[in-house]
Amino acid sequence: MKKKLLSLALACGMVFSLAACGTPANNDSPAPNTESPAIGTETPAADTPTYEPATVRVAYMPNLGSASSLFTAIHQGYFEEVGLTVEPAQFSGGPAEIAAMASGDIDISQIGHGAHSLCIQGEANVFAFDQLSQADAVVANKAKGIETAADLKGKTVAVSSGTSSEIILQFVLEEAGLTMDDIETIEMNVEGMTTALLSGQIDAAATWSPNTVTIEQALGDDYLVLGTNNDYTDQAAFPSSFICTPEYAEENHDILVRFSQAILKAEAYRAANIDEVAKTLAADLDAPEETMLLATGEGNWQGAVDCMGDFDTIRGYYEAQQQVFLNNGTVTEEVPVDNYVLFDVMEEAYTAYSAAQ
Repeated sequence: MKKKLLSLALACGMVFSLAACGTPANNDSPAPNTESPAIGTETPAADTPTYEPATVRVAYMPNLGSASSLFTAIHQGYFEEVGLTVEPAQFSGGPAEIAAMASGDIDISQIGHGAHSLCIQGEANVFAFDQLSQADAVVANKAKGIETAADLKGKTVAVSSGTSSEIILQFVLEEAGLTMDDIETIEMNVEGMTTALLSGQIDAAATWSPNTVTIEQALGDDYLVLGTNNDYTDQAAFPSSFICTPEYAEENHDILVRFSQAILKAEAYRAANIDEVAKTLAADLDAPEETMLLATGEGNWQGAVDCMGDFDTIRGYYEAQQQVFLNNGTVTEEVPVDNYVLFDVMEEAYTAYSAAQ
């Protein structure tokens, strides 16, 4: 199937030329605690909000792009500040996270670009923008006779369907005049494809960081990158997001606002302290610290901070993202972004975040 790339003019118009700042909606703060404090305790400020304690089960993937804002908010106490206890759960990909939410095992998930197609199709709602991913790559072993993307013809390529790395593979093939029908694809999770590529069982892989770092270190001079998110930023946007089921969103609006408020604070901390965040996350994930530090370029951390409160730009990211899915046939009918992106939650969270600064 022939994949059609977005034109430069469309992408620039939808993604990168959006500069108008959105106007956040007003968010009434919860009533302050007016009870008299016990002797010897500190009297809270009159405008300090109080929150009903709640616990949320949150799915993430073991990389900086997916887990960094979540674990930063945990370690810095930002969730505690808004009365939330977070129970993190590790998954290998966005579609599996969405399935876990549908079964009731998970409340909230952090997903990369690829799984957003399921949001467009009504399986989940986006309620918080996290960052634009730069983590995905199509990589190959030169020892398998691969020097350019055109050499993928007839080769065995590992892919995890429904992920953002699969989208990059489609772009790479399109640019080389190939389609998915020209290669032999094998379905694998990201850990399996790393092992398979290093052992010579496959020729190439559509994967993501930090696995790309591990592969590069192992293959050395035989490591070849055929395409990344950064190669297609003039044609598409690759946002990652926090999501939940429509049912959870309807019943837990306040929790989503509070969760998003903590994530905004974590995103600002992450952008200013990415090396520290990488080291801490390495310990959380039981991953090599060196590998995580080498992966700090996998997300546009400062860009996430720069677009806070600019809902026109954020809307443009999701519109451009949907166009990618329409062009490659993953989504067959255009859906209004407001049908699955909860801008009211984003606006209320930004108002609360700004007021707390």
